[in-house]
Amino acid sequence: DARLCAEASGKGRRMNPTDSSAALELIGLSKSFGPHLVVDDVRLFVPAGSFYGLVGPNGAGKTTTLMMAVGLLRPDAGTARIFGADVWADPASAKASIGVLPDRLSLPERLTGRELLTYVGLLHGLPASVVEQRTRELISVLELADTESTLVVEYSTGMRKKIGLAAALIHDPKLLVLDEPFEGVDPISARIVRSILRDFVDGGGAVIFSSHVMALVERLCSHVAIMAAGQVRAAGRIDEVRKGRDLESVFVDLAGENVHVQEGLSWLRS
Repeated sequence: DARLCAEASGKGRRMNPTDSSAALELIGLSKSFGPHLVVDDVRLFVPAGSFYGLVGPNGAGKTTTLMMAVGLLRPDAGTARIFGADVWADPASAKASIGVLPDRLSLPERLTGRELLTYVGLLHGLPASVVEQRTRELISVLELADTESTLVVEYSTGMRKKIGLAAALIHDPKLLVLDEPFEGVDPISARIVRSILRDFVDGGGAVIFSSHVMALVERLCSHVAIMAAGQVRAAGRIDEVRKGRDLESVFVDLAGENVHVQEGLSWLRS
């Protein structure tokens, strides 16, 4: 679809009036590791107040793109802007507005959950009384009260995701950038996280998160981008990208060129 491709490339973009400002704008981001081009001229516009899903197969470049978007990895070309502030030219302004949950998040292992949130809140320059109040509320809402005195090194994968999300939220950001926030999270915790993220967006924040779960993206998101082979193949409002189909079918059409029935494994069919 020509219009969707134009939106994905950032050329000829036609935005709804509610899309008039960008929470995050990626402009020609590219990154290679040795001879491998991992992200290829990615252009993406994440409107303020949107719930944005970034989907793609393994190796599509989603994590590398998000790491460059928040300043954790320097691009070979292109730039990223967060509410108009250039991530690399003006990192202090850009990063003050965001909360980040990387995939395989590395956390201070020898702190308890409460100590971690206190540490992060004070690093952001919040008054101690505010840090204490927000820490208490986050621990309660995310159902971490039973483990707030447990060292992070002993946390399960799901607990680490929840405490990482709490750390991303404590300074009251305007944009959340989350890499696979639901991976390894049990259904009850996932429901809590979804509720928090919906409330965040309803309150005027913006969220962009990567996922492999199409049904989850369809249920949560107002916008979606489909990546494959380091490129954005389609992007925009989710109904415009789906065009009356389910997202998984569109995803397979755009990103699954090599999907075919393999010969062999005959013993499984006997």
